[in-house]
Amino acid sequence: MLPKFDPANHKACLSVLEDVTTNAKQIQDSVLEAILSRNAKTEYLRGFLKGKFDKQTFKKNLPVITYEDYRSYIDRIANGEPSDIICDRPVTVLLVSSGTSGGVPKLIPLTAEDMEQRNLFVSLYRPLPFKHIKGLSEGKSLLFYFLTRESETASRIPVRTMITCVLKSVTPANKFIWERIQISPIEIATCPDTTQSMYCQLLCGLIQRGNVSRLGAPFASSFLKVINFLGDHWSELCSNIRTGRVSPWIKDAQCVSGISKFLSAPNPELASIIEQECSKKSWEAIVRRLWPNAKCIEAVVTGSMSQYIPMLEFYGGGLPVISLFYGSSECLFGLNINPLSKPCDVSYTTVPSMAYFEFLEVKKDQEAGHDPLVNPVVVDLVDVKVGHDYEPVVTTFSGLYRYRLGDVLRVTGFYNNAPQFHFVGRNKVVLSIDMDKTYEEDLLNAVTNAKLLLEPHDFVLIDFTSRVDFSSYPGRYVLYWELGSKVKDKKLEPKREVMEECCFTVEESLDSVYRKGRKNDKNIGPLEIKVVRRGAFDELMNFFVSRGTSVSQYKTPRSVKNEEALKILEATVVSKSFSQKVPSWELHELHSSR
Repeated sequence: MLPKFDPANHKACLSVLEDVTTNAKQIQDSVLEAILSRNAKTEYLRGFLKGKFDKQTFKKNLPVITYEDYRSYIDRIANGEPSDIICDRPVTVLLVSSGTSGGVPKLIPLTAEDMEQRNLFVSLYRPLPFKHIKGLSEGKSLLFYFLTRESETASRIPVRTMITCVLKSVTPANKFIWERIQISPIEIATCPDTTQSMYCQLLCGLIQRGNVSRLGAPFASSFLKVINFLGDHWSELCSNIRTGRVSPWIKDAQCVSGISKFLSAPNPELASIIEQECSKKSWEAIVRRLWPNAKCIEAVVTGSMSQYIPMLEFYGGGLPVISLFYGSSECLFGLNINPLSKPCDVSYTTVPSMAYFEFLEVKKDQEAGHDPLVNPVVVDLVDVKVGHDYEPVVTTFSGLYRYRLGDVLRVTGFYNNAPQFHFVGRNKVVLSIDMDKTYEEDLLNAVTNAKLLLEPHDFVLIDFTSRVDFSSYPGRYVLYWELGSKVKDKKLEPKREVMEECCFTVEESLDSVYRKGRKNDKNIGPLEIKVVRRGAFDELMNFFVSRGTSVSQYKTPRSVKNEEALKILEATVVSKSFSQKVPSWELHELHSSR
């Protein structure tokens, strides 16, 4: 575990980072010993370790698992059984993972001790931008955070996102740290109404525009949502600044209290400056124009978020885009010690004290994605090889043992003795826009449900594939369908209403993370189906065969990213339809089957 240090002391933070990366092997061995010794009597470990807790027995006897293998233990804790079936410390929170199991978000156990370690992890990367970006310390951060409504399990364990945990960890005792760093008061960030919170955070940032040295959000998509919101509300925001009064629809007590600290008097001059910039025909460099002292934009831009880099660069007007850390609900993993590296070149340096890390080597298949090698060897953190791809396997202080994360990482080098990884992607995800991750099986099931709507009209689905369209915000899923008919010479033009209902049925059949993104978060656009002419998928097959694929082994890829292949599909499109309804989603789906 990370040693205690003063999170406000940047030199102390950097010193700890040097120490843990230099002594990577020793720390990893100590972490495993600590986890096994304290949890040896848990129900889960007793069955495998038989009273022993040495590294050799651990590697020999404990299986490498997925969430499905472990789900019954999580469900038992959620339903009221004691935490000691997996961990010697109480599970205080079940984190809502962006990943799903059977269409339901995964619930990841978290102890209070582990949460404290995660807060220290954040303190480790906090000094890095100041070390590399001149002038960053001359202002504060306008980082947009939003509280997600939480629920409880039957045993009254809170079910939260990691961001909500971070926001709720701000107490009167440590509030000074937040106030020293952030422009917006914590009471605005913790407002449960996202719309009011976003409006008031923007209002705070505009009023204090000269004191903003950094902007951002946890994910690139989140920041773009804020910019789009600004585009819809800038006139109203200017009116508030001009009159010195917040809009009457801002009724949340936390927002009203927080904004009153800054919106205390009319400021027509500032309102005119903002109005002049926002009313221009182009919004290129709008971030830099509205916040002239900003030095960077901070957001996760790796993985599926990389698609948003061009839009961030357009709005940022040359401001560097920095991606500071890599982690998941299961554990926090690594830091970007070179924050000014290009977003596409970001590598994360492992922090060996956060968990016990092992790695499954994977290979890349042209269409199917990443798969573990046949009879893979699970290697230790310090034994990975540069240039190789791996799936992380973690053992945590909160009760996960040899748990596969499902990500694919490529080793790019070492910092001291800790390996550095580039995030390649998710294992076998075919479509992803934001937090959603749709696998081939999920997509096939959704399309199977939708194509039933064609049968009464004598149409059949011959073949299909998909892609994600990031040309506008928010991005959307696009499906390419080739249709046939049960009736000879029937014109292959289904009614628009039929295809629109097919779009909606696909969306309604996808998992709750996707549907939450569409209905609640509004970070996914309406699904589109493009009908292609007969023979389009033969042309697609010919293309892949020309690149070396065997005809006898060819399988239509369920997701296409190759630009040449997409051109073939786009050239054959005969009609387009969009979902006209929003799929259902309810709060209880955070921890239930629907």
